[in-house]
This record gives sequence, C-alpha cells and structure tokens, in this order.
Amino acid sequence: MRIQAQVSEFLEEVLGKDGVPKTPILQNKPNLLLALSGGRDSAVLLNLLVPLQKTLGFRLHAMHVHHGLSPNADAWADFCVKACAGYQVPIEVVKVQVDKITGLGVEAAAREARYEALMKTDADFILLAHHQEDQAETLLLQLLRGAGVKGLSAMASVDYGRRLLRPLLNIPVEDIKTFAKTAKLQWIEDESNDDTHYDRNYCRHILMPKINERFPAAKVTLSRSADHIAEASLLLDELAQLDAENCIVNQHLNLDALKSLSYPRVKNLTRWWLVSLGLGLPSKDRLDELLDQLLHARADASIKVTIEGKTIRRYQGLAYLEQVTEVLPFAMSWQGEQEIKLPDGSMLSFERLLGQGLAVDRLGVEKLRVESRHGGERFKPALNRPTRTLKHLLQEANFAPWLRDRLPLIYLEDTLAVVPGIGVSCLMQATEKELGLVISWKC
Repeated sequence: MRIQAQVSEFLEEVLGKDGVPKTPILQNKPNLLLALSGGRDSAVLLNLLVPLQKTLGFRLHAMHVHHGLSPNADAWADFCVKACAGYQVPIEVVKVQVDKITGLGVEAAAREARYEALMKTDADFILLAHHQEDQAETLLLQLLRGAGVKGLSAMASVDYGRRLLRPLLNIPVEDIKTFAKTAKLQWIEDESNDDTHYDRNYCRHILMPKINERFPAAKVTLSRSADHIAEASLLLDELAQLDAENCIVNQHLNLDALKSLSYPRVKNLTRWWLVSLGLGLPSKDRLDELLDQLLHARADASIKVTIEGKTIRRYQGLAYLEQVTEVLPFAMSWQGEQEIKLPDGSMLSFERLLGQGLAVDRLGVEKLRVESRHGGERFKPALNRPTRTLKHLLQEANFAPWLRDRLPLIYLEDTLAVVPGIGVSCLMQATEKELGLVISWKC
C-alpha cells in the first residue's frame, strides 16, 4: 500500500539505508523509540516499522507511558506489551504522575509528562504517530490561542533538536484507517477521546466537521499552511542567530546593541535567547514587560523579571539569566581535560593558545586545582599594579554580584593562578612566544 512506501521513504531520507546513516549525528544501526499508546495510529506505525528494521538497518523498541488517568490504564499497558511481544519488539512501560494543579489543564499536563518520559531515553530518535488531521487540529488550536509564528508552525515531521520523527504527519487519517482495517490490526479506544471538554476533542468532533462541510480540503490546506509557517519560523531563527553575533556576549544580552535593532527584531532575538537558555516562549505581555524594564528602566534600577520561575536581571548593560543555586564549597582537579563541569552545573573550558593565558610549558603545569571562593583572596593580574583583594577586582571589573560567590578559582599548587574573567597572575602569564592555557568560565 502507498502508506508503507511513504513511511519507508520518509525514514530512508532521515536515516539512510542498509545501516549507512545519512544523518551525521547517527552511528550505524540507529536506535529508534516508538511512543506506543496502543491507539489505532500508533498500532499502525508499529506494524509499518517492524519490517523496515532489516531494510533500513535500525533497532526498534517501544515505550508506553502509563498516565494512570483512566480506569483502563493497566489494560492499555498490558495490550501494548502483548502487541510488542507478537512483533518481538522490546517495550518499556513507564508510569508517570500527571500534575493536575499546574494550571495547564489535564490534557496539557499529561502531554508534558509523556514527553518528559520519552525525552529521558537515549534513543537516537523518538517516533510519534501524529498524522495530517492532528497537524490541522494543532494549527487551528494554536490560532485560537493567539500563538506566534513558533506556535503556528505546529508540529515538525523532523525535529532534530528534540530527536522527534513523525513519519505519518503528511498522511490523511482515512489512509491510516484503511490500512488498519486491511491489515486486521487491533487497538485500544481511549474513552477520553470522545470527551469534548478537552480542547482537542472539541476541535476534532465539533469544529472540524463544520469546517469540512464548507471547506472539504481544510485538513490538507491547514497542514500545508503549518508547513509554510514552519519555514518562516526557521528563517526567524536564522535572523536571530545573525543578530546574536552582535548582541549576545557569553550568553548575556547586550542591551546597547539590542537597541540598534527594530523592535520586531528585538522581540525575535529575545525569544530566541530565552529558548537558548532553556526557557519556554513567554506570552506577548510578559515579553513586552521584560523588554520595557530591560531597555527603559533607570540605569541604577534593580531589574528582576521572573519567567518560568527563573529570574532575568540587568547589570552593567547586560541581561543575565540568574542561576539561583546553593553555593557549596568544592575542590576538584584539572588534568588536561578540554572542559570540566562544576558542581553548580557551570563549565570551565581550557584552550591552548600561543601568547595567551597561563604559561603551562614554562611552569611545567600538569594539573591544576579548581576551588570555590573562601573569601579574603588576594590577586595580582598586572605587574604595574599592586596586589588587591579579589572582592575589589571583581567590583572593578563590573562582575555581576550574583555571580561572584559562584566564581571558580584556579590554583597552581598553593598559588592563585587564574581568576576567570579577571586574568592570570602576572608572573605566570604566557609571553607572546609561549604556549598558554586560556581558561573560560561558562556560567
């Protein structure tokens, strides 16, 4: 059937054939995880994937996420286990707790819990059984919620960032129904799918039939619109990356540079910056409030804006994501690594460059000690200036106050050799003809 060829062509385009991957991030024999709900769509995708394991050279396993929201949840999990046993496909059943009091609503909270469970796996790709009708419904729901371009791009057939593949996304649901009937497949029926109190079910059972009466091709055209918007979203991301070259310094937003952009580009870059820091997209009102404070508040004003429980602050013309972590004393060794991760999650990177940094060859450096601040440290980064307290040096360098206690210090034996962001002890600096070790703190 045509659906079999479509799925095969889709996966071959992403994965390659005969175990030779097209995608550089993959090794031979990519590991694919199917999100198996037990419903018709995922049952069809399971059936289609099993014979493709040999021809396309991938390993398939499945996960059933047990939300515990239905009295039939245990039976659904048992059904998925038996179905996979029949195909000789390994399966894991993962029980999750759905937080019903977050304000997201049960539907969204269940989806969030499901994705969180799937993302914890080490699969090269996670396969989802969304189809063309799902795409059309998602676009319509996002329009009704007033989403921006990112939200209106709906679902991507290939999402490399989150390792998601949707092989059925451009396939009409009627084709999936026909395949399931012809192949005599069995599946479970989730009784909540008929409950129109949920937004998606209301859209599917009430809105879409009315729209289809007047516009029979609506599902196809809405899905096509989502593809067009997804292309526009990619272009906006590319524009943000170009603007970031001038406006982002060490993951911090340079506000003077930001002011040189038009306001739509300011908002586009700020959204991209927040996402790059691991935050979700803020609402229009929240974004406008953030930018109003960052760009227009008095120079001496203390700026603190909370987004998703995390704080954005302004200091010396830069916007920072404040890392609120308990500062605990630590001591660890560097023995040649390119990067080491510190207890608070920040990173120290080490790069060998001529004429810069710590004179590792002259000093015979084989290992260094990395420690947290204890207080009272003194440092002399310049020959023509006296030794000073680290506290005064950090103030002079306009080091953000909330970063000072977290700053790692690098010692050669008992001598404070490097303070990231401040410099190298004056007698330990590499000359222009010496190989040096440049140490950077990524906080």
